[in-house]
Amino acid sequence: MAINGPLRELGIHDVFQLLDLSRKTGMLRVSSELREDEGVVLFDGGRVVQASIRSNSIATELALLQAGRITESDLAHARDRHSNGRTSTDIVDLLVDSGAITRRELERQLRLQIESVVFELMSWREGFFSFEERPREELPGDSRITVSTESLLMEGARRIDEWSRIADVVPNLTVVPELVPVDADRDGTTLDLLPHEWQALTMIDGDRDLRAIAASLGRDEFEIAKIAYGLATTGVIVLQPPRRALAQPERVVTPQGGATVGARTFATELSQMRGAIEHFVNSSPTGPALPEARDAIDVLLRLQRALEEQPRG
Repeated sequence: MAINGPLRELGIHDVFQLLDLSRKTGMLRVSSELREDEGVVLFDGGRVVQASIRSNSIATELALLQAGRITESDLAHARDRHSNGRTSTDIVDLLVDSGAITRRELERQLRLQIESVVFELMSWREGFFSFEERPREELPGDSRITVSTESLLMEGARRIDEWSRIADVVPNLTVVPELVPVDADRDGTTLDLLPHEWQALTMIDGDRDLRAIAASLGRDEFEIAKIAYGLATTGVIVLQPPRRALAQPERVVTPQGGATVGARTFATELSQMRGAIEHFVNSSPTGPALPEARDAIDVLLRLQRALEEQPRG
């Protein structure tokens, strides 16, 4: 059975609800001429098993690499085993078998990928949808997880409502956050941030947009948007439309967590911010075992190494 029509007559939320209630198995395509984009969602018995969008399509193993969940060495080893014909196992499963990533973390990343696509499609108000019913064995790719469509719809509705409250400040995920310059002779302002907010702050370089920051941290895009909203409304950052990266004001963070902008190098900024996070961890009631803050330090170290490895001149 085929179901199709314009989104202005049957919204994407209603399409998902219909496929969920009727326990359909097959492929849903959603296209938008205005966005010049297309999304594909696979259903199995009314549950979502895969989702992708053309404008942000990336292989699972590359998404894991981008999110820092595996290393270049892990991926190279898995590709070598796969390409040399020593195994017919998929590259992603080879990464799990080798211990490069746990099955649980893989499933978490796949769910984030599905949620990201579905929630973006739910924001489309124009376009065309078509659903083609197919037997389960004819669905392309492997289905490693299934996600309740009902839970996606409930979360999607919540996000749409919450996004409407922040849209004036964060219109979309393509905006680029920049640190706000502060007078050099002004005392630093103490920042009272949670570990995951520090992580997001350390990724702001005047070049990455919110979607890229979320991908780099392996975090939910909507969570990053909310962090950006908080930082923007408190005057820590400004959000700019996408453009070529401009020279970025350089931010210095004091050991007490205060933040000012001065004429320091980016490498010095990273070092100072790392010290601030280490101070935060060591003075935290939970002590150095706080995992999210330790992850933030690891992000800083990777950034600093990447900076040092860049060719000069």
